[in-house]
Amino acid sequence: QVQLVESGGGLVQPGGSLRLSCAASGSIFSIYVMGWYRQAPGEQRERVATISSGGITNYADSVRGRFTISRDNAKNTVYLQMNSLKPEDTAVYYCNRVVNQISWGQGTQVTVSS
Repeated sequence: QVQLVESGGGLVQPGGSLRLSCAASGSIFSIYVMGWYRQAPGEQRERVATISSGGITNYADSVRGRFTISRDNAKNTVYLQMNSLKPEDTAVYYCNRVVNQISWGQGTQVTVSS
């Protein structure tokens, strides 16, 4: 059974940085386009970044220039480097395939506050 486990969240001050990790198990990880998503309280889940199997990336306007998505296919892991964090980045962050999504993991909480 495929599982996604996100980690690396925490409490950070505005302007700070965090690096999130998402480990995938039980699937042929490298062939899938992977994405990072986030969901703030009372809002719908939104996609913030994607990365293809070959490393082509795409970002939501709200995070472009501040977030960087990357992947290590040998480790079945996708990362999200988040810099210049803002209070509006506060959310639970998840990863998943972009197509043929599987069960969501527990996510990792990111809180940006002074």
